[in-house]
Amino acid sequence: MENPKKNFVSDNISISELKEKTIDELTDVARDLHVEGASSMRKQDLIFAILQAQTEKTGYVFSAGVLEILPDGFGFLRSPDYSYLPGPDDIYVSPSQIRRFNLRTGDL
Repeated sequence: MENPKKNFVSDNISISELKEKTIDELTDVARDLHVEGASSMRKQDLIFAILQAQTEKTGYVFSAGVLEILPDGFGFLRSPDYSYLPGPDDIYVSPSQIRRFNLRTGDL
């Protein structure tokens, strides 16, 4: 008996989980989310396209890190992959979200 096709799409897949996947696994996830041109994308572009498709489908994306709030009032969720220093995968946090949830620098 054949194994059923593995479902690569989860409603709560995180950015770190996507980074750990191989390009072939990411391509399968992208196909499951109906991302066009997935087979010709670079890994970083594929991750971005998957996150975009997932956000359109579910309305949210999961990630982990430490919040750094800048003097201008906005912040970034810093990734442990870059030792919590500014990096290309930082997630922007708007001033309204910071106020709404009473967030502070160092929050996880």
